[in-house]
Amino acid sequence: MVKEGNKAPDFSGKNQDGKLVKLSSFKSKKNIILYFYPKDMTPGCTTEACDFRDYYKKFKNTIILGISADSTERHQKFIAKHDLPFELIADENKKICEKYGVWQEKKLYGKTFMGIVRSTFIIDKTGVIKKIFPKVKVKGHVEEVLEILKKI
Repeated sequence: MVKEGNKAPDFSGKNQDGKLVKLSSFKSKKNIILYFYPKDMTPGCTTEACDFRDYYKKFKNTIILGISADSTERHQKFIAKHDLPFELIADENKKICEKYGVWQEKKLYGKTFMGIVRSTFIIDKTGVIKKIFPKVKVKGHVEEVLEILKKI
């Protein structure tokens, strides 16, 4: 189970361009915002991504990585459509989601299914998880993340 104060589980995954991105390669360089979201091009996920885009310049010394189970091609389209200035990682096999405990049973309209629970992890320069936001509500979330980063 991933907890605040623990080392962030390392992972590697392909970004929207098919380039392999490894979490540990950022260690000691910048803080990291790792945000998991259900699906590209959906209303809540688009709002969240655009909020991170709109506040992007305020995230100094911070890398933003979005992760979903969408393909690299779908990530490319999502980035192009919304002019996103950060990388999106394709986790089609859900291995990263499982490491971070965000691949969970969900319920919608009386149906139960497995999916990504919208969550954000703030990881400091040493690779330690400083804050976990489980079951994120999109409205106001980016401002919450910025407030936490000010304290790191």
